[in-house]
Amino acid sequence: MRTKNDLHYEIVHHNQSFFFPTSITSPMTNPISTTTLDHQISAAKRPKHHNEDAADHRHQPLLTGIPDHLSQICLSLVPPSKLYAVCSSWRRLIWSPSFPPFLSLYALLLPADNLHHHHLFSNSLQFASFDPISAKWQPLPPPPPDWQLRFLFRHPSFISRRIPVQSVAVAGKLVFLAASNDDFLPALSQPLIFDPLSRNWTLGPPLAAPRRWCAAGASRGAVFVASGVGSQYNTDVARSVEKWDVDSLNHHQPPLRRRWTWQKMRNLKDGKFSRDAIDGVGWRGKLCMVNVSGDAAKEGIIYDIEKDSWGEMPEGMLAGWRGPAAAMDEETIYAVDESKGLLKKYDHAKDAWAHLVVDDRLKGVHHLAAAGGKVCGSAADGSTIVVVDVAAPPPARLWEVDAPPGFQISALYILPRLSNNAT
Repeated sequence: MRTKNDLHYEIVHHNQSFFFPTSITSPMTNPISTTTLDHQISAAKRPKHHNEDAADHRHQPLLTGIPDHLSQICLSLVPPSKLYAVCSSWRRLIWSPSFPPFLSLYALLLPADNLHHHHLFSNSLQFASFDPISAKWQPLPPPPPDWQLRFLFRHPSFISRRIPVQSVAVAGKLVFLAASNDDFLPALSQPLIFDPLSRNWTLGPPLAAPRRWCAAGASRGAVFVASGVGSQYNTDVARSVEKWDVDSLNHHQPPLRRRWTWQKMRNLKDGKFSRDAIDGVGWRGKLCMVNVSGDAAKEGIIYDIEKDSWGEMPEGMLAGWRGPAAAMDEETIYAVDESKGLLKKYDHAKDAWAHLVVDDRLKGVHHLAAAGGKVCGSAADGSTIVVVDVAAPPPARLWEVDAPPGFQISALYILPRLSNNAT
């Protein structure tokens, strides 16, 4: 066991990358509790025994001889996995609002035992976060019940596919933009936003044209929706593009001066991107998207955010886009060829894709997220998350994280960890 003194000399620049600490579990195993989410909640609420962790009941300095506010500055430079292994007071510090938030996995979950039902609505919708330090899933607080959300996930007319719920991670928040309700109408007239640091749900500004089966993406603190279908197919909606600056939520401005509205942007040339749910990948000030998934013939377009203009996707980029894609820090695009189980990254100078790793566990991956040197994909059956460490020297390290027992992963995100003491 490491001691506080062992770490006095290990204070280096804090790397807020996403990781699974090897001090807790081997990276090639599934670092997850075997209990259900409900059991984890119950366990967290159980009172401690009188003798359990008696040090929790009396104040101890974080670092001997140093005031706590200075100790927090020093300890914030140490990777959280090292702090976790030392003592309970440092463990509590990791999740306090004063500690720099590290990255965690977030997932939209569906009950696995109900997936044979023809209809699945929002009362089955659950969200959870996987904390890489404690190696446990934690349920997110649900949206307020009076919002009366009704999301459709399956229907007898579409037995072999999910009805999409479209969402993005942007500006440290999770934003839901489009979905279908049980009448096959747009389920969201305005974005649904979750902030991990405050643990609160809020609503964004109303969309000029609520839609579903659209293109949705994020770049430079803003979200975009393009094309799609409203209450019925409409050419104007199918060609329209709207933008909202989510990052304005973080600006210390009077509410009346914030841009709390969607902006209409330059239209698409046609409505070909309204036939499926499309991920717009933010990359170097642009949004990249293709209109069909998998190996089928497809069209690719790129939106230049600064110029507000649309152009064709480079030939090499389009040719290698054969599955879900995500960008790391909006600088490097990673994609999975879902039929081959091949992870690759795009080299814009050569207009070609470099192969990184081939693994059967990557076959059929249906959602991808990238941050902190890791590329994470939800497995074909939703039972696991496949994690690839693309920052480590080759050969690439790959491991899995199990979905919470009884659930399957529908969508995947990487965001700052939940705060346990939000104010």
